[in-house]
Amino acid sequence: MSLLRPFAAALLALGLSTAFAQTPTYRFSPVNQWDINKTAAYWNPIIQYVSEQSGVKLQLKIGRTSADTTSYVLAQEVEFIFSNHMFSPEREALGWKVFGRRNAPPLHGQIAVPADSPITKLEELAGQEVAFAGPEAFVGYKVPYAYLLSKGVEVKTVFGGNQNAAIAQMFAGKAKATGSNSMLIDGYARRENKKFRILWTSEPYHDLALMASGKVPEKDLKAVAGAFLGMHRDARGREVLRQASAEVGLDADAHFIPASSSDYAAYRRFYQNAPASLR
Repeated sequence: MSLLRPFAAALLALGLSTAFAQTPTYRFSPVNQWDINKTAAYWNPIIQYVSEQSGVKLQLKIGRTSADTTSYVLAQEVEFIFSNHMFSPEREALGWKVFGRRNAPPLHGQIAVPADSPITKLEELAGQEVAFAGPEAFVGYKVPYAYLLSKGVEVKTVFGGNQNAAIAQMFAGKAKATGSNSMLIDGYARRENKKFRILWTSEPYHDLALMASGKVPEKDLKAVAGAFLGMHRDARGREVLRQASAEVGLDADAHFIPASSSDYAAYRRFYQNAPASLR
């Protein structure tokens, strides 16, 4: 019997190891709201916590730009996302399920200049460079650019790849203005001690959505959703959120709350009347 025990223990260890190896790893792709380093600094501790709490392994997958990251989503290379790029009619047909969002104040598309800029109205931007994160940015590019087009103000678009880079280009003098969303402008102002003059503000939109691919089994989706939505009720989860938020200039109380597809009706209304080039 004593000779069999080590053999049985080895078989058991092999079985557990094999079971662990067969546990799927899901890719999680959040839109690049900041540069790659800050995006990773915000999300990596959060998804590590969610993985531990849910028993479902998540792995961060981000591209160099927000457009690159969204290309992974469209190519079905990821299973969970944090995005507002999926509410056009064509993309809604892909079957992504909304299960949460941040409890952040509503987002507004904004067009801003440095506080000391001589530009005080939108018409003065005609023919000038305006920096945006990228062509996929909904609140930060599509909404303000559609408004400029509606007012006949033709500008030269400059894409920074992410919102930090776009705003930095403006302050470096490479663009006269930036299009962004209100949360990222406020965060940049706090983090970098910069001041803006806001020339225009849009209607409100909910913050980005936590979404899951239709390929994710219901039990795994339920476990991941529960971990995200319960973070702020757990002492360690609250600390993870606090530290992550501090990295990017978010409010210390920013956490995740339940959401559904109906919360994103304003996005759908935009696409009903948007120029064809922005759909």
